[in-house]
Amino acid sequence: MRGVFITGTDTGIGKTALAACLLRKYGARKDLLYWKPIQTGIPDDDDTRTVRRLSGLPDGNFLDFGIRLKKPLSPHHAAAFEKKTLKPGFLFERLRRLKLKDPVFVVEGAGGLLVPLNGRAMMADFIRRTGLPVVLAARSDLGTINHTLLTLEAARARRIPVAGVVMIGPLNPGNKASIEKYGGTKVLEEIPWLESRTLRAFSVYAERRFDSRGFLGRLF
Repeated sequence: MRGVFITGTDTGIGKTALAACLLRKYGARKDLLYWKPIQTGIPDDDDTRTVRRLSGLPDGNFLDFGIRLKKPLSPHHAAAFEKKTLKPGFLFERLRRLKLKDPVFVVEGAGGLLVPLNGRAMMADFIRRTGLPVVLAARSDLGTINHTLLTLEAARARRIPVAGVVMIGPLNPGNKASIEKYGGTKVLEEIPWLESRTLRAFSVYAERRFDSRGFLGRLF
């Protein structure tokens, strides 16, 4: 697989807004394909629907299949409420059957690296199977250094390649410098909280200001 896998240091960290920015800016010109393989909280929380709306891209830029669970919980807990055991391996088989022609993915995970999927596997196991490098979404405020460094350490311990970090929230040069120094990685971009912006304001930001240095665009 080619592309990136967006994960985060926590749930609600801004992964979906980051994915939408990537699709809005690069989706058409780089023919990106967004995929949310595991989603909980359906139908109220539907990240595919959100990214589709914010990006303005047609259905052809989205894979809208995967594990869909109703409770807004960790995947293994949400599955237990429906008396299911998640076996995400079938998703790769379905991808193979689609016979896509060298797609470039933006895959968004559910929660962080160590979110359990079932009694044995975690999200990290799913990410490693994709072979995609991780773009780590992290808060910019107090506490993010520890959370970010722990996530980077967990990724490397499992031989998951890390493309870099995107910090979300008010600019914080000190935290950025510490993450780069102690995490041995690059902060590829810093973006504000975008959830409360209108569609027009989001579009203007994504198209004109997002990734102004092109670090994220070079990953595709």
